[in-house]
Amino acid sequence: MTAVNVGMPSVRAETDDVSDRPETPDLLDRFGRVARDLRVSITEKCSLRCTYCMPEEGLPAIPREQLLTTDEIVRLVGVATDLLGVREVRFTGGEPLMRRDLEDIIAGCRRAAPDVPLALTSNAVGLAHRAQGLRDAGLSRINISLDTVDRDHFARLTRRDRLDSVLAGIRAAKTVGLARVKVNAVLMPETLDGATDLLQWCLDEGVELRFIEEMPLDADGEWARANMVTAQRLLEVLGARFTLTEAPREDPSAPAERWSVDGGPATVGIIASVTRSFCSDCDRTRLTAEGTVRSCLFSDRETDLRAAVRGGATDEELAALWRGAMWNKWAGHGIDAADFVPPERSMGAIGG
Repeated sequence: MTAVNVGMPSVRAETDDVSDRPETPDLLDRFGRVARDLRVSITEKCSLRCTYCMPEEGLPAIPREQLLTTDEIVRLVGVATDLLGVREVRFTGGEPLMRRDLEDIIAGCRRAAPDVPLALTSNAVGLAHRAQGLRDAGLSRINISLDTVDRDHFARLTRRDRLDSVLAGIRAAKTVGLARVKVNAVLMPETLDGATDLLQWCLDEGVELRFIEEMPLDADGEWARANMVTAQRLLEVLGARFTLTEAPREDPSAPAERWSVDGGPATVGIIASVTRSFCSDCDRTRLTAEGTVRSCLFSDRETDLRAAVRGGATDEELAALWRGAMWNKWAGHGIDAADFVPPERSMGAIGG
């Protein structure tokens, strides 16, 4: 079995230096960005083993006592939305469906933040059996990871033959009325030839597809820029079958460039996270499954909120720790820099 390093980030429990920070309750950083979008990882476990995210044997298990509990997640979401100006919350993993208490987490956060959209990023394995319960608990919308509709390619990429379950989950999400079901596909050399088939499937199913450039966040450390599929290359492939017309972004902070397909109204999105960085408009803050604030996907510097929660901190004290963590956020991921070093944690250990 291959040894896997899930990373040893620099975790801080004290308040960062914010002596030069303006008086504002929001999650402001030194570059004028304000974080409004909270990503909450709730587990490192996953039912698939996608090569760009997980090692074949999966990530080492996080001891249960180190994971945030349902009540702790609900409390921190309440702090984020009540005190810090967060306007959207998305639950990620690993795979969030691996937590049996996911419906309880959603329901608790809906009570804590009744007017805030609650979203989920999932691989949809088993979703067909839980979609209605998640909708009833208060889930607003869902993004589903699907890189190919070719069964053999799917099995090789994910190391699991679960395509039928994923497709059933997507259809169930639509049936129960989750708003704007989106499909996310990571661009890989081995699935590029099938990109047009995936787009056609999404058009036929009435779901919005977004392609994402592969980032250096794989657990096996095999990412190489020379091997990645760029957004430009994808546009060339899609353009051979569809007429694509650039469309305006719905939100300046949204990472996806949007293209109308064959005159619309359907669109396809492309998130060029490597070749067309959107760091200057980033509005995200992340909470790991262990309860640390991570200001950027590529920064291993984390601030521990779990210890503060369990140590009796007030909501205002938690908010102060969180503001300090975000005030010192990096300007960008720096993938193009000669001295770029990938983060210690992989995507599966951080949360999407």
